Amino acid sequence: MLTIARERPDQPDVLDLLRQSDDYSDALYPPESRHPLPIAALSVASVRFFVARLGERAIGCGALVIGTNGEAELKRMFVDRVTRGRGVGRAVLQELEDTARREGVRTLRLETGISNHEALKLYRRSGYQERGPFGSYRADPLTVFMEKVLAAD
Repeated sequence: MLTIARERPDQPDVLDLLRQSDDYSDALYPPESRHPLPIAALSVASVRFFVARLGERAIGCGALVIGTNGEAELKRMFVDRVTRGRGVGRAVLQELEDTARREGVRTLRLETGISNHEALKLYRRSGYQERGPFGSYRADPLTVFMEKVLAAD
């Protein structure tokens, strides 16, 4: 049975999942095109970190970084290779969006890579649209910036 809940990112099985995510990105992009949040940053008060589990096994994760002015960023979205294609990413994304709405977030933003086809497909099907760089990000030909408006001002 799939469960998704807020959890600490520093648990051994979750750390393994995050290492898989890093290895996946390392194989696709140079370091200057990668922007993962470090483990310590996933534990601060402004971050909501969720883990998807099948039984006891951590199979996916995602983080919501609450910003200012009704904005938040999605970070560390990942589903292990064995479980991809079963709706886990969609379920994690839905949990993050529901949490964002409860917390008064009006706009969700994210950055991902041009070669992360599964993620791009998920985000586009979920209503995210491409936009330019935001925050401290800079234009990068290997990066796609997206956003979804959850509520009008």
